[in-house]
Amino acid sequence: MEGIPPDELADYSRWRERVQGTNISEKTLLATDYLNHFNEIVMLIEMIPDMPDMFEECLIWQPKTYSEHFHDSGFSDRKLAIEAYEHVPSKFRRPFEDTIAQAHQVIGRTLERMRTDIDGGDPEKLRLDCQSSAAMIHRIIQVANGIIHGTAHVMEQDEIDQYLRNG
Repeated sequence: MEGIPPDELADYSRWRERVQGTNISEKTLLATDYLNHFNEIVMLIEMIPDMPDMFEECLIWQPKTYSEHFHDSGFSDRKLAIEAYEHVPSKFRRPFEDTIAQAHQVIGRTLERMRTDIDGGDPEKLRLDCQSSAAMIHRIIQVANGIIHGTAHVMEQDEIDQYLRNG
């Protein structure tokens, strides 16, 4: 329970017991199922170089909060996941929310780049931008996955900013 502020400790302990035996992490009270929301858009981005007409599908994808995702999902413990999220210790919640905000930033910029590439008619630039964007989003998903499993590491904002500026 290292790093959990004393004012969060009792609540955290109760919620750890509540999520036992579910697909919600007992360590963080977060569920990896949320990352499926980002995996969807990555799969679409990876398809675009070979099927640019799928770009419209990318535009349909919208960012969802953790609670929105579970509200709309078929996840067996979705109600518990939504409830538990309100009790995630700040040690995990802050880096998790920062990482999700980074993912949304990168996805937004990626869609802008893809639109420019498609309109510009340069299939090689489109392919390269889609590959680099998918790789960046995968890295962010890996960081979010680590946080969900108890590693409070985040990507450096400078790295995200550099990605957003380039292209």
